[in-house]
Amino acid sequence: MPNNREIVAARPEKVSGLDPFRPYHFLHEQEPGPDGKLRRVNTIFLTNRECPFKCVFCDLWKHTLDSPTPVGAIPAQIRYALERLPQADVLKLYNNGNFFDLKAIPRKDYPEIAQLCEGYERVITENHPKIGGPQVEEFRDMISGELEIAIGIESIHPEVLPRLNKQITMQDLAQTAARFREAGIALRGFILLNPPYLTNPDEIRRSCLDTIHFAFDSGFETVSIIPVRTGNGYMERLQDAGDYVPPDLRMLEDVMTEALSWKRGRVFADLWDVELFWKEKEEGFKDWQARMEELNLTQHVGAQKG
Repeated sequence: MPNNREIVAARPEKVSGLDPFRPYHFLHEQEPGPDGKLRRVNTIFLTNRECPFKCVFCDLWKHTLDSPTPVGAIPAQIRYALERLPQADVLKLYNNGNFFDLKAIPRKDYPEIAQLCEGYERVITENHPKIGGPQVEEFRDMISGELEIAIGIESIHPEVLPRLNKQITMQDLAQTAARFREAGIALRGFILLNPPYLTNPDEIRRSCLDTIHFAFDSGFETVSIIPVRTGNGYMERLQDAGDYVPPDLRMLEDVMTEALSWKRGRVFADLWDVELFWKEKEEGFKDWQARMEELNLTQHVGAQKG
């Protein structure tokens, strides 16, 4: 089993010069809400303390701090981004880890953060299943809109989940989901396509669909399928050892359309840097990308695959 020391030792350098009072990225996009109608979404990628968990596939630590986030920094980042973003219906506060880790997002900042969220119908954060006590409900009660928490389910495959160094079980995921749903909190699950330790295409596809089924069975209303990539150092080691193969984008489309056909919830495909995985003629990528963007926006399986 991989451990924290091995994973960290394989890493390249973090991004230097991060300012704890500035987000490292922000953007405006659209996605359908639970009712199918398009929502305007402002997404802010917050600069804060690194997640204490060291998952073997993760590269989000590159834009994190090595020390606890200073009080006042997160509200300053949100304010900076919102002053430069258009109006929107939904606010995503993604922080490369755990929104309810008090060393990442100080509790003292909750009231000011909640004020900055005023007017948004939904606020989406991300969090590890094992982090977060009463501060979750505390923040939920401070905001005017609905709270949604995105959780990395990753993969429920019995040969994969224990080896990701995420330190969770299916039971942990189900219990956390039940607790949040009982508290009136919406759930979004991140699910890996081509996780490490799975290399057979049929098994990769089946496991991804099984994990999506598990998410919906557990009360998640939304899932996002994330193609796993290299770039964190340890994934390169796994690829060299034959324990990881890059995703097939045709499979991403296939899995997404299959899951959408169940009509159990929203299914998104993460298209960040997916051109790196395209293996066919270059001109075919734009058609594929357009289809996937349309699927993300409409949640409707229409045109035949090209």
